[in-house]
Formats: sequence, structure tokens, C-alpha cells
Amino acid sequence: MKTTASTLDDRLAARIRRADFGTWRDKVTAVRGCARPIHLTGSSTILAKPEADPFPLSSNAKAQALSHRSGHIFVPCGTRRASVCPACADRYAADAFHLMHSGLAGDDGKGVPASVTAKPRQFVTLTAPSFGTVHGRRSSRRGRQMPCPCGEFHHPDDPRLGTAVDPDAYDYEGAVLWQAHAGVLWHRFVITLRRHLARAAGLSEAAFTAQARISYAKVAEYQRRGLVHFHAVIRVDGQGGASDPTPRWVTHELVAGCVRSAAAAVLVETWRPCGTVLPLVWGSQVDVREIRPDQAGQFEDAAGQVSETKLAGYIAKYATKSTGSTVDGIDRRLLSQAAIDMLTGITEHHRRMIQTAWDLGGLEMYNDPKDGLKLRRWAHMLGFRGHFLTKSRRYSTTFREIRHAQAAFRRTETLAALGIEDDEGFEYTGLDGSKVYVTPTALVINSWNFVSVGYESDEERELAAAIAEGMRNAHSSTQEGR
Repeated sequence: MKTTASTLDDRLAARIRRADFGTWRDKVTAVRGCARPIHLTGSSTILAKPEADPFPLSSNAKAQALSHRSGHIFVPCGTRRASVCPACADRYAADAFHLMHSGLAGDDGKGVPASVTAKPRQFVTLTAPSFGTVHGRRSSRRGRQMPCPCGEFHHPDDPRLGTAVDPDAYDYEGAVLWQAHAGVLWHRFVITLRRHLARAAGLSEAAFTAQARISYAKVAEYQRRGLVHFHAVIRVDGQGGASDPTPRWVTHELVAGCVRSAAAAVLVETWRPCGTVLPLVWGSQVDVREIRPDQAGQFEDAAGQVSETKLAGYIAKYATKSTGSTVDGIDRRLLSQAAIDMLTGITEHHRRMIQTAWDLGGLEMYNDPKDGLKLRRWAHMLGFRGHFLTKSRRYSTTFREIRHAQAAFRRTETLAALGIEDDEGFEYTGLDGSKVYVTPTALVINSWNFVSVGYESDEERELAAAIAEGMRNAHSSTQEGR
């Protein structure tokens, strides 16, 4: 009598023995072990134009496979969150690194000259203010550990770190409203910084704009208390952007002083539910460090100056994080109060922030259709509504351009295997929604339709995770060997 596989190991073995395992494994490998791949059906066809010569390799079996592909494929989910899909988060981090590093060290292929390394550049951290005392680990100037305000000495892994010492006295309402306006605070900071730089240089705002431009890239990182702070690279360019020399009057000391004064001057006002005004400001902890190109092997030197390469990697890493180690499991929107009630594995502090965001989101005063805070939509993010990685237009390239270049490289590689030169090509969308790429001698027609997301079973998820880990380890070994 045939028995049903009851353990995960049995089911894994059964899945591996299935006739389609090789094909399935190839699909998973193609998306680098994506945890939630998107399933598509359709076809991709490369056709020679009637007036062009036949493909030089058209009789080759490999070429025939390249020129027509149909059936069922996997596409990466593309999330940035490592807690949702480590494989896609790795790709996001790699793209984020190139975006950040090109603005720091220059990259002609991304439109940023190497001369940016000679410009004043700062690594700036802006924090949230205090909304109440939280458990923490403090040290004296001599490095000796001091007791937490609660009177205890906390272990680094103590889950109470970052949570309110007195939850009833903690201003959860203010914390969530500050979080919801963090993006506005940053926007006001950039405007104020421009004004302070102009004033420090003895220029009007119009004269400053005619001579200089502030370029930046920033990433949001959650602190243990559940509030974001921003790490930013700030670069002062000439009026035309990265390719224009910075005015000589711009120095690190000038910019650093203006960053601090601008952060202290920013004020955004909103309303509490009771109708009183809530002033929103940056925290008093503002860190400004000069970025130097000569510390290539370390993140910072003894003077606190940071290196370009290490900094780009540091920021890219934080771009893939979730809302913090204590709430990593909440990476999807909460659709009801019942969903909040069923949350497990989070601290009471973070639960109260989520609940506060949900409750405030139910009030009409925060739900204006045009500029409402939409706090229920962002309750799982503890009220934070912004993008995790943003940049000014002239800082460097964009994620879109990076991914377009990657796709173009793969397309050129495929066409080259067919003996087709990818010159003067252009793309358009057909009436049926298909994507058509046209070269002087060929048509590339992609027509795919959505089917589903994810894997069919736990054993497929386990196998995909193993494939992803193997590919990640292989990549790490290759990097270490360089």
C-alpha cells in the first residue's frame, strides 16, 4: 500500500524525484532563488525582418532556442526587503550600491565624472527627537557601561532595548505623527540648507542657485525604538550638477555648519487629535562626517572621516532592512483590527505604535483625499510613508536606468548569439500589450501574462531557499577571491 510522505524530508525527496524537477530548478536558478517568484505564461520571439538576411545561426539548435521561447517562466518578485526575499534584496542592494557609489566616486557610464571625488561631500545622519524614555545601553566618555534609566544593565540582545520604560507616559501619538511627516521634514531640511548656505556665503538665494546645487542620496533606517533616522550623502555641485566644478567658497566646514544649523531650524506643524498644535522637529543628535577618497580599506579613520566604497555598501545594506529586528515579520499591509490583534513576535512597544497609527488613521482629520496621511495603509511601517532610498535628480543614475542597462545587456548578448547587431534599436508597446523591440534587421516580441505568485508547497520554498543560499555563498566566495 502506498503511504503519503508525512515529513518535510520525505516531501523534499519526493519533489526532487519528480520528472519536472530539473526544469523547475532551472527556473528557480534563473531568478536566483527568489522567495516569491511571479509566474508568467506566454512567449518571446526574435524574428528576422523580411528584407534582412536570415540569422547566421538559424540552423543551430541553440540559436533556435534563443530565438523562440514559450511556456511558463519565473520572474523575480523584486522586493527590497531581505525579510521577504533575500535573493531580490541582494539584487536591490547591489543596484543601490552602484547608485550610491557612482555619486560618490564617479562613473562615466552613469553620467557622473570622476571629478566628484574632489568636491566637498558629507555623510550626514539626522535623527528623530525623543518621545519618551526608552530602554537602552549607555556608555560614559571613558567607555564604561552605564545603567539604563530603568536602573538595569541590558544585554545587547535584550528585547526590551528601544521599548518605552513607561509606556503610559510615552508619546505614541506624537511619535507616529512625526514618523508620518519624516519625508516632509527632509524636504524642508534641504530647502533650509540651501538658504543657510546662501546666507553663509553672503549670497541671495537666487545667486546661490545660479552658482551651486545641492545633490544628495539618503536612506531611512529604523532605530530600535521604531522611529526612522536618515543617513545621507550630501554633495555640493556647480549649478549644472556633477559635471560642473563646485564654487571655491564651498568648504567642508561651511557645509557641516550649515547642515547643523539647518537641521535645528526646520519646523513642521501638524495637529493632534485633540486640536492642539504638534511641532515636529529633528532630534538634537546630528552627525556630520567628511567623506574622503583615500580611506579605501576602511569605513572611517581615526578622525571620523568615511571612505566612499565602504559608505556605499553601508547605505545599500540599510536600504534592504525592514522596520527593525523586532518587527521584521510585518512586511505587508494590515487590513483590519483583527490582523493587528493576531500579530505575534513583536514587542508591546511596536504593537502600540501600530495600533496608534491604525487608530489615528480612522480619524477624518488625517484622511483628506488629496494630502491625507493614510496612516492605516502605513500602520505596518509604524506610520512611515516615505521611500527608503531617495536621491536628488543630479546626484547619480536611477534604479530605472540601472535596470534598463541590465536588460539591454542581456538582450544584446542574446542577439549577438544570433549574429544580430543591436544598433539603433527602439522599443514600443503593441496593441495587444506585447513589448516589441526593433533593430534594423530583427524584431524582438515579448508577450507574457500573469498567472500567480510564489511556490506550490513548503518543500518548494525550502528547495528555493537552499538554491538561493548556495548562489549567495558562491558569489561571496568569488568576491573574496578577487
